This record gives sequence, C-alpha cells and structure tokens, in this order.
Amino acid sequence: MAVTDLFAGEIATELLKQLLVISRKCAFCRSSAEQLILYIQELLPIIQEVKHTGVELPQHRQRQLDNFSERLSDGLDLAKKVLTAPRWNVYKSLRLAQKMEKFEKTVSRFMNGIIQAHVLADVHHVRVGIDEKFPRLERQLEAMKIGVDDRGGWLGEAVNRVEEERKFEGTLTNLSAGMELGKRKLKEMLMAKDFTVIGVHGIGGSGKTTLARVICKDDQIKSYFNNRIFFLTVSQSPSVEQLSAKIWEKISGNTMVASGNMFSLVKPQYDMEISSRTLLVLDDVWSQSVLEQLKNKIPAGCKILVVSRLKFPLSVVDSSYELELLREDEAMGLFCHFAFGLSSIPFTADKQLVKEVVDECKGLPLALKVIGASLKGQPEMFWISAKNRLSRSQPLCESHEVQLLERMKLSIDSLSENVRDCFLDLGAFPEDKRIPLDILINMWMELHDIHEKDAFAILVELSDKNLLTLVKDARAGDKYSSYYEISVYQHDVLRDLAIHLSNHGSINQRRRLLMPRREAGLPKEWERNMDQPFNAQIISVHTGEMREMDWFRMDCPKAEVLILNFSSNEYFLPPFLDDMPKLRALILINYSTSNTAIHNLSVFHNLNNLRSLWFEKIYVPRIFDTTIPLINLQKVSLILCDIDNSLDQSAIDLPRIFPRLSELTMDHCINLNMLPSSICRMHTLKILNVTNCESLQELPADLGKINFLQLLRLYSCPNLKRLPVGIGHLVWLKYLDISQCITMECLPEGVGGCTNLEKIDMRECPQIKNLPLSVVSLHSLRRVICDEEVSWLWKEVGKVITGLCVQVVEECFNLDWLSE
Repeated sequence: MAVTDLFAGEIATELLKQLLVISRKCAFCRSSAEQLILYIQELLPIIQEVKHTGVELPQHRQRQLDNFSERLSDGLDLAKKVLTAPRWNVYKSLRLAQKMEKFEKTVSRFMNGIIQAHVLADVHHVRVGIDEKFPRLERQLEAMKIGVDDRGGWLGEAVNRVEEERKFEGTLTNLSAGMELGKRKLKEMLMAKDFTVIGVHGIGGSGKTTLARVICKDDQIKSYFNNRIFFLTVSQSPSVEQLSAKIWEKISGNTMVASGNMFSLVKPQYDMEISSRTLLVLDDVWSQSVLEQLKNKIPAGCKILVVSRLKFPLSVVDSSYELELLREDEAMGLFCHFAFGLSSIPFTADKQLVKEVVDECKGLPLALKVIGASLKGQPEMFWISAKNRLSRSQPLCESHEVQLLERMKLSIDSLSENVRDCFLDLGAFPEDKRIPLDILINMWMELHDIHEKDAFAILVELSDKNLLTLVKDARAGDKYSSYYEISVYQHDVLRDLAIHLSNHGSINQRRRLLMPRREAGLPKEWERNMDQPFNAQIISVHTGEMREMDWFRMDCPKAEVLILNFSSNEYFLPPFLDDMPKLRALILINYSTSNTAIHNLSVFHNLNNLRSLWFEKIYVPRIFDTTIPLINLQKVSLILCDIDNSLDQSAIDLPRIFPRLSELTMDHCINLNMLPSSICRMHTLKILNVTNCESLQELPADLGKINFLQLLRLYSCPNLKRLPVGIGHLVWLKYLDISQCITMECLPEGVGGCTNLEKIDMRECPQIKNLPLSVVSLHSLRRVICDEEVSWLWKEVGKVITGLCVQVVEECFNLDWLSE
C-alpha cells in the first residue's frame, strides 16, 4: 500500500465518488455515507496541500498517515461491496451497514484526534520557526552589511560555499579523464614551437573555461611562460578597439590608472615583438572575424589560447582540440557531489532513478551541476517527475543550444514564482560582466516589492542551486567583508536560458524587454512594434553611442526598471524616459575607457517615482544643476564618475535636491576634493560610502549632524588625513570603515560618543599609532579589523569591552579587479 496514493488523492477521491452514489441508492448505509462524505471533503484539501509542498514528514507522523491510507483503501473496498450487494439480501445489507458505521468511527477518530494533533504540532513548529528565524534573519542582514560575525551571515556562508565549489572544480581534472586528456594535449600544444594560436572548442556548459583556468594555474605552464599569463573574456559583442588596447596594455605593461581612466602611456605598437614568453587566453570567442582582427593587434612572440563554442578553421588557428564530455562514471561523481554532497549514490537513494537522471544530462558538466543542485533534498516523486521531463527533451546534436536550454529549464521550473522571476531578471545584464550585488538586490526589491532580507534569501537560494555565482572582491578580507565587496557572475548558458524564457510571447506583452548583445542601435523588432505600448516592467538596452536621432518613441507605461548599457564618450538619454511614470530604478553603465557626457537631463523632471539611481563612469557635474527635487529618490550610486569638483560649490543644496535620500555611494570617483557642507543637513541619510576617492582631502566639520547615519565607509581615500571632531555625535553609527586611508593620523577623541558602534575597519592605516582614551566607552563594539602594530592596543581595550574581537589582517595589493 503506497502512501503516495494517499498524497495523490486517488483513494480519497475515488472513495468520495462511491459514497455519493451510496447516499442516493442505499438506504441502510445513507447516514454513514453522508457523514463520511463530510469527512472526506474536509480531508481532500489537506491531501492536496501535503502533495504540493513536497515536505517529508517525521517518521512517526508518516507511519500514522500510512496506516490511515490503508484504512481508506479498506473503506474503498467496502463501498464497492455495498454498491454491488443485491438489494433483496437484507441480512448482508445490515452487515455492510454495520461495517460502514465502524468505518465512519475510524475516520472520525482520525479527523478529530490524530489530524488535530498534527495541526497543533505544525502550528507549534511554525511558531518556533518564526520565533527563531526572523530575529536571526534581521541579525544576519545587519551582519552582511557590516560584517560583524565571523562567517558573514548566510551570504558569507554562500560565498564560502562557492569558493569550496571552485576548489572542487579545480580538481575536476582528477575526476574527468576527458579533462585530464585535454589538459595534457593543450600543454603539449602550448609548449610546442610550431604552434602560435591554439583553439579549444566544445558545446556550451562542457567545461571549456574551467579547463582554460586550470591550464593557467598549472605550475609547469606558469614556469614555462614566466608567470606572464593573461586571461581576457571576449564575449558575443565586443569592441575590438577596446579589447586590442586592453591586450596591449596587459602584455606590454604600459598601463596606468589615473583620473579614474585606464590609458596607455604610449601609443600601442602592435607590430612590436615580445621577447619573453607570454600566454594570452581569449575566452568566449564567438566570431571568426573578431578573432582575426584581434590576431593582427597582438604582438609577435605571444602564444594565444582561444576558447570558443566554435571550431575555427586551420587558417585561423594552428591547432584545435575538442573537449570531450564526461564519461558515465565521471558524470555520476560530479552529479552526486552537487545532489548529495557525496562522491557516489547514497544507499538511501534509488540508484536506478539517479542513474536515469544522470544519463539524461548527457555528460555536460554544467547540466550535471545545475540539475543536481536543483534536485538536492527533494522527495522521490520530484525526482521521478524530473526524469520524465528530461527524457522528453530532444537529443543533443550539432545545433544543440535550444535542446540544452530545454534541459536546463528543468532547474528553473522547480523554483517558486518569486525566485524564478529573479533568475529571469539576470538576463537584463551584459554577458560575461560582473553584476554589482547592490544593483541586483535593489532591482529585485523595486520590481517584486520584497524586503531586503527576502532579496538576499533569493540570492542565496539561486547560488545554492548553482544558477549564479557569488564572487568576492580580491581586495576584501577572508570572513569579515561586507556585501559591498561581493558581485554576481552568471554562466553565459544560464544567461541564454534566462533570455530564452523571457522572450516567450508577443514582444509588446513581455515582462522583460531585453537586448541579448550590444548593437549599434535599438532592435528592429522593437521599432516594428512601436505603434503599441510595451508592457515590460524591466527594459535593458545595450548599444554604442546614442544621439537624439537614434532613438524612436516608445510607450512604456509599466516600466519600473531601465538599464542602459553603452560604450561611448557622449550619450543622449532616451526621450521616452519622460513617459515612464512608474520608473523606480534607473541604471546607466558605460563600458568605454573614458567617462561619458550625458545629455537630455531634462527627462529627470518627470521621474517623480524614481527611487534608485546608479551612474557608472559618467561625467557628473551637470546632474547637480537640476532645480527639480527628486522627491522619492532614496539611493544614489556614483561609480567611477568624474565629479569635476562640482560638489565643492557651496550652492549645492543636496537636501533640497534629494529630500528623502537614505543612501549615497561614491566609489572610485575622480576630482572629488570635498563633500558639500549641505550633506550635513541630510537628516534622512543612513548610509554614506565614499570609497577609493584619491582626491578627497577632508570631510565637512559638521558631519556629526547627520543624525541617523548608521554606516560610514571611507575605504581607501589615501589623502584623507583626519575625521571631523564632531563624529562622536553620530550616536546611531554602527560601522566605521577607514581602511587603507594611509595618511589618516588618528581617530578623533570624540569617537567614544558613537555608543552604538559595532565594527571598526582600520586595516592598512600605518599612521595611526595610538588610540583615544574615549574608545573604552564603545560598549557595543564587537569587532575591530586592524594592522598588527595597533592590535595590542585594541586587545587592551578588549579587557574593558566584553566580547570584543580583534582581527589582524595581511596586506592585499591587487589591481586585477580593474580589468572587470
């Protein structure tokens, strides 16, 4: 007797049908049948709920339901006997009526006894779960923002899991004979004198990039090329000119980071010859013409490893290797790692079912990884459904992309609606680009009306299911970094899947209007449908320079998020922006090597509902010339922007322009000498991030008047020598970050007034030799990150402040992140 019959509702449903017939035709049993009908009608919704949740019950409760399932089955047999009993046999009818009464009492005891106990147990579990979970979520969210706890909360744990998975994938060559063979073959080709350009190709998700990264970390290869190994992602729609400049800068070493722009000290000499051995890895190359153009710009003497889904002809590459898919035993090992956390099938699992699911993944590492993670912890019925759906997919062939996406779709269909929508939103960002976590969390909050902690929970779930990758900034510490140092990366096959699923239906009715790759202008398909409104909530545009004449009118009455990705020195904002009454988040990201001058700022006058603004590599000054307050704007982020000292003007009235601003971020901004004094009157401001701003020399004296400021991050401002004396008035401040402020001389004496301060990050502040006496008043302080020279002072303070943890860190100087 299978309990799954009960959960499927088949027994109860069939029994209900029989009882309805009995109540009409059998006088002796009518009373019992009518009462049983009421019980079964109450029971069916409960059965359906258990079925849809897929939650495994405790063993003793499962056993009770199994027993009741058997009683229902007996009742079904009894009902069939009642209906088939001859009416003239009164004695048999009476005996059956007595059995029906007994069956009614059995069901009654279950409904009024055991089922009530189950409900009370569930209520208790839910209440305990809520009591434990929600305070913990609140604490962990705070920990993520200020990095107070050792692990960084559940986001930190997710990042650590990703790092562990990377280590595991780094050992994939030990798992896969095909990967090991590929590694050996490629090493031979790379160290052979006859080959200059070597290709490695294979279908999407087969592990090409993993193999290339393993090659780059191989000790023999590193020694052969004297550690001169450079990795560059090309993507589907690259700017060959920018890529050529990046390649030349990496190889020649003539690169300088200044004024927020990366530029060569001398004009690139593409005809020069490199004397020392150099390996350049070009990952994700989609076009033969792009590869041929890049080859002509790469200095002679440089070996090139080309990673692509395409097999390029020998006229373009000297030799090519096709990466083999995993063998059966290798695929099983990889799948079990992600599905069970083991190297083989556990004895509790259905071995045949697991084998059938693995077989349907066709040896593709990415499919094994994602589908395995999506099935982790799921009940057997879920596995059976997954296997059936996978088996209905078409076999992979030469043009495998659609079939691969259909297989990967399985992992998306198992997600809840909110989580699925958030995954699909990832298709709005350019391929092979890291997505700042702050953009993503804020976008999800605006689009889906969810709280911040819920957005983080979704992020962690997608990471756990291998549908995105969390990447930690190499500059951040091991376990005390906040979420500001974390970004999101997505495999291009998964991005293709998000776009594939988002593009179903009429273009005017799609929830997401996306451009898969960079184009010269807006897609022709959009222009052909411009006579009807576009009902998308999120619109993502990816172009080069856009002038006023390059735009056409689009009616977007439901747009809530607009992402403008571009690469140019001049950019005219789309005129249809003033017809987006519901727009909440506006994101402008410039991928060119210099800051962009923005035109048509008058569109801001109609953006009354705008709540979040992200500008990256933009020339800012004219933005602050606006006279129209952005009354609902709560969050402004200026990244790699040229401020051009526009904030030095005393006339800038930030509280009037941004009357509700709660978070202001300025990162890697150039020509930012000082903050305007009016910022001290922004009483709604809770978070102030001014980081990596080389020009910043001082903060306003009245900074302590920002009454409700909770986070103050001044990371890596090398010319900032002191904090304002009045900082002690920031009584709600929880986090102070002055790390890598290398000329900072001391903490102000009044810092002891920050009675709610929980964390201080002052690593790599070599000028700070002493601590003010007032630090002993920081009774809420739980963590200090500092250099070894001052750690003993903080440890002495720890004798006064209970629970203070002092973390000594190593220096980390690394500019590789700038190439991202």
